[in-house]
Amino acid sequence: MHLKHKLPIAIGILSLLVMGCQNSKEEQKTENTTVETQSFESILEKYNTDIPTKILTPDVVDTRIGTLNFFDGLPSEETVTKVYDNLDFMRGVETFLNGIPATSIEGLRLGSRDAGAKKSNQVVLFEDMMNSNQLFLTGNTSTVYASAFLDLKEDGPTVVEVPAGSGPGTVDDAYFRFVIDMGAPGPDRGKGGKYLILPPDYEGETPKGYFVAKSTSYVNWVILRGFLVDGKPDKSTKMYREGLKIYPLKDKDNQPAMEFINGSAIEFNTIHANNYDFYAELGDVIQREPVSFLDPELRGLFASIGIEKGKPFSPDERMKGILTDAVAVGNATARAIVFRSREKEASIFKTGHWESGFIGGSYQWLKDDGRGGRFLDARTRFFYAATVNTPAMVLKMVGKGSQYAMAVRDSEGNYLDGNKNYTLNIPANVPAKEFWSVVMYDPQTRSELQTDQLLPSISSQRTPLVKNEDGSVTIFVGPENNAPKGKEANWLQSRAGKGFFVLFRLYGPLEPWFNQTWIPGDFELVK
Repeated sequence: MHLKHKLPIAIGILSLLVMGCQNSKEEQKTENTTVETQSFESILEKYNTDIPTKILTPDVVDTRIGTLNFFDGLPSEETVTKVYDNLDFMRGVETFLNGIPATSIEGLRLGSRDAGAKKSNQVVLFEDMMNSNQLFLTGNTSTVYASAFLDLKEDGPTVVEVPAGSGPGTVDDAYFRFVIDMGAPGPDRGKGGKYLILPPDYEGETPKGYFVAKSTSYVNWVILRGFLVDGKPDKSTKMYREGLKIYPLKDKDNQPAMEFINGSAIEFNTIHANNYDFYAELGDVIQREPVSFLDPELRGLFASIGIEKGKPFSPDERMKGILTDAVAVGNATARAIVFRSREKEASIFKTGHWESGFIGGSYQWLKDDGRGGRFLDARTRFFYAATVNTPAMVLKMVGKGSQYAMAVRDSEGNYLDGNKNYTLNIPANVPAKEFWSVVMYDPQTRSELQTDQLLPSISSQRTPLVKNEDGSVTIFVGPENNAPKGKEANWLQSRAGKGFFVLFRLYGPLEPWFNQTWIPGDFELVK
């Protein structure tokens, strides 16, 4: 029996899907061949056996990138050009989304260099806390940051001596992967100690007397945080100036003098590009680091658009145009992932609009304990908005580490608007052993919001908060001080004409945070 008699229904449906092409006599060109457009029925007539229609390609296919034309499955010249342009575009978008961890560290390194820290013994120390003049992804205003970059290719194994009393500290590699914790959550447990960071190609013996970690990259970021004492940074500043030492192991008997640059007093940018320059920033990282720095999958993705170790990144005009479009779409995608997540896991609580930065609860971005593979959107979300990767920010560490919640929308689900007035209630007995804070950020820069308040934040250890009768704290937010008389200190200034979002931080989070018996209020619009 002929195939067309055995598959009348399938043929009829597929004929409709290809827009009635069985009746079409339209001609198309494939390379140097001119043929009439074939219907599915005519395609099936050319086989001796039953051919599943699901494996066949019609001569005309309408898609989101336009109409694609074929002759017997052979793409037309126009279709070949169209799909290759689309392939390069898709890979350009994916390179942006997957390259953010590397370019974010590179942005920090370049910013530190601009601030004057070009060697590992040169530390950017925020002696008066980080303020809104520095462009730094969601930095806090309540700890003394000490930031340094290691160059293990130039210096070899490098020692970091952390003073006793240091708060949470971390070393991350050049793709923002966790290397080791220092200070309170680290193996020294806040008592201080010597850490030895080994380069990826190190094969020598490991000396005793150090907390040792081997990095996968040459560039590594060391970020330490000291707590305020009596609301002041003086003690932590003194602690780092006198006790922090960074030097190559080979120079342990002749250590270079430490240099400290007050980052609070200068303006500099540490954020990666969101335009075509992004690809050049990523290319610089790939050229500097060893091949083993990234797995073959990522290396292959980046190489597909011309970013490959040992080769110059020099796309032609066609590719430049595609990548310029791709980075724009990639940037928009990252912003949607951060500010309008579609993941149910983004919500921390059963009610309200507080969201997690670490969706999935894994500092390695593994979904469902690894069964779901790498949680790519969760990784993009975090590194587009924030910095520092450590288990101490994710794992349940009662009384240690830190926890974070992000608010982008008010109680009605609308974006927070700098033109409007809001109240935010922080219930009594905040479950934080050390302190809690609320910091406002600019959605454009993901850095501290620039207003008349140099430190756009409220902190339980720094701000003279006025409590309500029940022990809770009401925070008032608006472009002008909208706090009732006597509670002016509880005001956070927004900026008219701009949006904003906030991070709620707990240092030393306690059990009520984890079991959700304590929940912060939502932003309530004052009508």
